[in-house]
Amino acid sequence: MSLTLDEARTRAGVLSSVSYSLDLDLTGPETFRSHARVRFRSTVTETFLDLKGALSISLVVNGLAVDGEAVEAAYDGGRVGLSGLSTEAVNEVEVTATLPYTTDGDGMHTFTDPVDGSRYASAYLGMDNASKVFACFDQNDLKAPFAVAVTADPADTVLANGAVVSYDAGRWAFATTPPIPPALLVVAAGPWHSVRWTGVFDSGVSLDFGWHARRSLAAELDRDAEELRRTSEACFAHYADLIDEPYPFDSYDQVFVPGLNWGAQEMPGCVTYRDELLPRGAITDTQRAIRAVIIAHEMSHMWFGDSMTMTWWEDTWLQESFADYMGYRVAEAGAGFSDLRVEVEIGSKPWGYRSDARRSTHPVAPLAVDVPDVDTAATIFDGISYAKGGACLVQLAFWLGDEEFMTGVNRHLTRFRFANATLADFVESLAASSPKDVRGWVDAWLRRPGFDTVSVRRDGDVPVLEREGSRPHAFTVAGYDSSLRLVGRKRVELGAEPVPLPEFAGLVVVPNAGGETFAALRLDPGSWEALSDGLSRLEDPLVRAVLWSATALRVRSRELSADDYLDLVENHLPAETRADIIEGVLAEARSVVIPHRVPASRAAGAVARVAAAAAAGLAASADDEQRALAWATALAATSADAELLRGWLDADKVGITIPLLPTTRWAAIVRLASLGEADARFIATERDRDGTAEGDLGALRALAARPSTSAKDAAWEAMLAPGVDNRRFGALASGMWIAEQAHLLRPYVTAYLAEAPALATRGQAFAIEIGRAFPRIALDAGQLDALRAALTEEVPTILRRSWEDHLDDRE
Repeated sequence: MSLTLDEARTRAGVLSSVSYSLDLDLTGPETFRSHARVRFRSTVTETFLDLKGALSISLVVNGLAVDGEAVEAAYDGGRVGLSGLSTEAVNEVEVTATLPYTTDGDGMHTFTDPVDGSRYASAYLGMDNASKVFACFDQNDLKAPFAVAVTADPADTVLANGAVVSYDAGRWAFATTPPIPPALLVVAAGPWHSVRWTGVFDSGVSLDFGWHARRSLAAELDRDAEELRRTSEACFAHYADLIDEPYPFDSYDQVFVPGLNWGAQEMPGCVTYRDELLPRGAITDTQRAIRAVIIAHEMSHMWFGDSMTMTWWEDTWLQESFADYMGYRVAEAGAGFSDLRVEVEIGSKPWGYRSDARRSTHPVAPLAVDVPDVDTAATIFDGISYAKGGACLVQLAFWLGDEEFMTGVNRHLTRFRFANATLADFVESLAASSPKDVRGWVDAWLRRPGFDTVSVRRDGDVPVLEREGSRPHAFTVAGYDSSLRLVGRKRVELGAEPVPLPEFAGLVVVPNAGGETFAALRLDPGSWEALSDGLSRLEDPLVRAVLWSATALRVRSRELSADDYLDLVENHLPAETRADIIEGVLAEARSVVIPHRVPASRAAGAVARVAAAAAAGLAASADDEQRALAWATALAATSADAELLRGWLDADKVGITIPLLPTTRWAAIVRLASLGEADARFIATERDRDGTAEGDLGALRALAARPSTSAKDAAWEAMLAPGVDNRRFGALASGMWIAEQAHLLRPYVTAYLAEAPALATRGQAFAIEIGRAFPRIALDAGQLDALRAALTEEVPTILRRSWEDHLDDRE
């Protein structure tokens, strides 16, 4: 049962002074034991605890054991009904439960490493998942301190939110946390390889840090340990400069874990990261920069989300938008990763624009009543709450000025330390720090869905900026001569009235050249002609990224065709000097433009055009390893030259000097399989050569990619297997849908629409995974009609949102 807003408000209104003592036994092979002692005050005699999927439970209420029949009546598989509570004294409820491990990334997730047979068990919680691990009041506004103890294999290390206070023969006890929501508890057990140190900062503060990874990734962790330490300390020091409130917790561990559904999770004092962020082989500069952003993002949550926590899920943005904004800001200004606004424009904001152009769009800050339950809440962890929200905060800081912005932010964090807050609270904090009309800005930017368009027209030679929409905008305009040399830049504030730019008369102009606002761009014909002819000659990579992003949005709105976009890719991308722009543009071409805007009959030709650009780019990048690595990955995934790809595999290199990264090697194997050039024996040999979990997943992708009915049948059957884990399912889906195989895949599109709703009932995260497995190919009119018909039936909330988005992307 999905917790509703009304239920959460009712329960929060009658309960207070909650605390937990939690004891977990992870020594069982198939199940684990969870004992929760919950203390609280109540103004009513009846309420309920959340507990999902328990195989057995016992219940003690205020010292009295509840008999078996009464327990059976009280527990419905999702909730434990409580009665006979005191309205005068503190209540104490004990729930002992036997619960199953999971393999889908929701709950107590287990993973056995094929490299060495090591077993890892980690509590991956978050929204609506804490109750899969222990009985609790699973909502944000019933924050509580947690005292946690864990029994595990004596060979294991156990990590949790608090520092270790005792250890004895496999039993670990941790310091009691400050008040946190149940969803933010974490436990991670296994034979971790660890790098630990104590950071000492200029302020005199010292803090124990740790980075941890699977034992089989020890070499990779050691390879990156110095950078990870440096980034962690630099971000921590920069937050100490930005934020008045001291770091709220007693230690700071960071763990690369297997099977995590999110990129990372901000658990207080112990952040978890998907271990794909610790890649085998060399790590590229783009990967390093993105990882630093994620590190800074999760660290910001220690204040934005963990100490100050949203009351209900409509204010998801209060946590995620801030973390998105702070992640890029602090990774650049604090940790020294330069030009990260380029990554925002090329990698983040396009996600926000796509999300905001669909029927499922919503305000950055919706009303609480528009998020009536936690399943609906799961659908707003999207490009609006992250990318658009972060972009809105960039605009807010630019409009207010950074000093006033941070003064308001600090006022807010201090007011709500270890408490819950809403949008109204944040606005009050900002308004007290600035004379500007903050409430008007919030109404225009955070309470309204959609985005404006900033357009350029000419009055004679004079460019004139106009706004199509309703929001105030502040941004930089850049002017260029006919050779696309920069002539000047100007800050502009654009509202309802047009803004002429006489100083830029006769020049090519680019609004939003610094990426300060969130808006579509429509250039005047002369500027567009000059820029589309000379895009690669623009010196500023941020301006190039802004224009690539604006161009992709025009393809989505059908102002430009897919061929127009691919023309730009072929003509300009091979000369691009930034690997992150190369990767972002190619991802847009392969994952969005081709499946959404190219008919199936022309897909092979479109993929060939991407491959041609990649080949040209690789040839032009012999002296730049970072660019070469980006191009090699794209060419491995798109080339039809089987001889070329086999040559790379044989040499384990791209060309003469560029290393063949494990991810690129598997991209080449999957591509060969999709071309019918790699059979099951060849794939098995490559899997055995690799010998890791990543190799197992690569082999699944390759097997699923083969162009035969028998291969597709086997992949589909494996996707439907009971209990299939999240990573295997995702790998099979990734290999299944090949753009050039649309005709072969027709029956599997039908099967997907028929089977997916039942699969999506397994849980929130797996429902999201089912949505991601939507056919990544061009759909014809009949298939789109079938999707529309499927949406008239009963479809789970999370999957419905995904399907509607896929339909909108193709219409």
